[in-house]
Amino acid sequence: MLYSLNELPASAFGQAGGKGSTLARLAQSGYPVPDGFVLLTSAFEDDRLRPAAWTLAQAALARMRQRTPGLTFAVRSSALSEDSASASFAGEFESVLDVQSDEAVRDAIGAVRRSARTVRVEAYSQAQGLAETHEVAVVVQSYVRADHAGVLFTADPVTGSLMRMTGEVVRGAGDKLVAGQANAQAFTFDRANGKYAGPPELRPHARRLYRLGVKLDAALGAPQDIEWVIAGGRLSIVQARPITSLRGFNPVTGEWNDTLLGDFLWSNGNGAEIQPGVMPLLTASVMRLWGQGYGEWWSRYPASGYIGLRSYFNITVQIAPFARLPFIRTERLIQYVSQWWGRIPDGVSLPLMPFSFREIVTVVLPMYLRSARRFARFRAMLPDFVARAPGWCREMRQRIAASMEGPALATLWADEIRPFFLLGTAMASAANSDIRNQIEAQLRKWVSEEDANALVSNLGGEGFFASLGPVVGLQKVARGEMSREAYLEAYGHRGPDEFNLIHPQPVEDPVWLDRQLAELEQNPVDVEALLDGQRARFAAAWARLADGHPRRARAIRRRLDQAAQLAYQREAARSEITRVVGVIRAWALRAGELSGMGEDVFHLTLDEVLGLLGGDDRACKYIPTRRETYARYCALPAYPTVISGRFDPFAWAADPNRRADVFDAHAPLAGPDPDAAVIVGVAGSAGTVEGLVRWIDDPADSGLLQRGEVLVTRTTNVGWTPLFPRAAAIVTDVGAAMSHAAIVARELGIPAVVGCTNATARLKTGDRVRVNGLRGTVEILARAE
Repeated sequence: MLYSLNELPASAFGQAGGKGSTLARLAQSGYPVPDGFVLLTSAFEDDRLRPAAWTLAQAALARMRQRTPGLTFAVRSSALSEDSASASFAGEFESVLDVQSDEAVRDAIGAVRRSARTVRVEAYSQAQGLAETHEVAVVVQSYVRADHAGVLFTADPVTGSLMRMTGEVVRGAGDKLVAGQANAQAFTFDRANGKYAGPPELRPHARRLYRLGVKLDAALGAPQDIEWVIAGGRLSIVQARPITSLRGFNPVTGEWNDTLLGDFLWSNGNGAEIQPGVMPLLTASVMRLWGQGYGEWWSRYPASGYIGLRSYFNITVQIAPFARLPFIRTERLIQYVSQWWGRIPDGVSLPLMPFSFREIVTVVLPMYLRSARRFARFRAMLPDFVARAPGWCREMRQRIAASMEGPALATLWADEIRPFFLLGTAMASAANSDIRNQIEAQLRKWVSEEDANALVSNLGGEGFFASLGPVVGLQKVARGEMSREAYLEAYGHRGPDEFNLIHPQPVEDPVWLDRQLAELEQNPVDVEALLDGQRARFAAAWARLADGHPRRARAIRRRLDQAAQLAYQREAARSEITRVVGVIRAWALRAGELSGMGEDVFHLTLDEVLGLLGGDDRACKYIPTRRETYARYCALPAYPTVISGRFDPFAWAADPNRRADVFDAHAPLAGPDPDAAVIVGVAGSAGTVEGLVRWIDDPADSGLLQRGEVLVTRTTNVGWTPLFPRAAAIVTDVGAAMSHAAIVARELGIPAVVGCTNATARLKTGDRVRVNGLRGTVEILARAE
């Protein structure tokens, strides 16, 4: 029922509350925490302290007085829901300070315990969507008569900046500061070097406070809100909790916005291709596993996240360590990541993170070297994964259908589905490579830009990539060269929302293939002829290279073969991991059947679904609110491709002057010149063509695209592939050199400009444009009538 802070075991943290367990962790790790003990929730019967617990408390008080004569005490709450990442309850529960006698301590313990039923706690709980009744443990510590007291935030709680610590200090005790009853003086630290700015009376202690903040932030794994006191020159911690304003996910409402985690630069350049729409919570939490299968990461912040339940990549996290190196220019870093995550417009703020040169050398670079070795092993395993996946998926579907109890289905996830999914994500990630761009840059030293592009645009060779399989196979079905059953087995899992669990895969629609065949009959295109044309361009460019540089030809051919193999493996791996996602959807639907929740399971997180299968349905009460949040997100327009800083999708959508391409919370950006005749993007596939624009937002409207028109859309994925052979050129808002639109367009020899960010805002159906896929430009020649 009672433990000293130095002895509280981790097994008792669940009864010690947020404050008690955190102070115990810190005390046991050697941090300067005032002496004390915690009365667990089991020490109470209703609000009454059990007699045996009071006997233990009296003995503990006597020991503390023996260690420090003349001691008085601070009695404070430690509710189980207090000082968590989602709710601080700062100042809501009672605290009683400077308590002297045993009886006064006992009265204070009762007052703290009873404060859980006050009106202010009830109101705070309602506002946070939490239970209105709270189990409260009680912390009793030595009371420190402070000369100065204050709070320190290890990240800016307003902007989310990780480069600045902020705080406030008052003379004397800090309880009035926390309660908002005293004016305080503000101070700041530069997170990278500890540079202090603030009142001079704190300066003698500033360096110690800064170092303590850095250590606590790292030890507790999140930016911290730290309450501290200074007495007689000694610095002590009286509380530490996560900064609740830096919270990305609200479990009550289902809102998920990782721009609130910190100050970052985000891009959905390839994220919108993988997940073009809004995800429900189950999809988001499953896709959060991506990356766990292939090893370590240098930051507590993942390389990707969710903004309004849309997928984005965190550019800041990926480049911040290297931006600290003196010999690397930030512009080069942006240029490098743009080939993966799309073009970053000029002038957008790039928030950074605090990395020391020592961290980069001892942590980041060794991690990269280890990752490179792991990726090499994964690439060697990739052909086996691609070969195994179809059979594994068939077997798993049978076992899912045969599962009759929730715990058995949960075990199937843990033992079979999750490990294979993690393996697949590792395979797909390992196959990524920028070797194509490296080769093209090298080739431009010896041949023309057009020939260099032709040599790296036929990596499919005499075959074709998996992403082209659906359109090539469809023509084979139409000619009677492939059965319907074989086509559905090979490509029925590929579609525009193939990674979103809430959407059925095409194979689940009994008339999907009939619609595809009818559209092909209405708009016939010879895909093989397009592929043959690109192969011919490659052969001619190769002949010129071999004639002009015979000594280099063999080495270049090896590099091209290597690039072709990696590109083929990347597309094949993505196809098979998509097949595995179909199995996860079947597993989720079965979980809904066994639990009686039906498709509402999509509005639970993965951990909550697993809990539900084990009989824990506590999260189900949030489903109606989460469904409403999901519907509100789906009703919004697609968010900007590039986002810097904190972003509120609802406020952005309500702004009549919003920009659809980029958002910068740090400084408003001037909109693009509406009269500018040229739209700039990323060179996706070489070639120049003039044509009329066909603006399409959904591949279901593919019948609108006429042969020879320029397809303009926000983003594409494999579900759009059947449209490509009809298009004279492809123009997208979202994308990069390694995105689907660029890869498929290169293989078919169709000019493409991707990652324009604002093409759909600038162009309308009927506009006449000139698309230069080699230069990455779209010139507006004439507006539609």
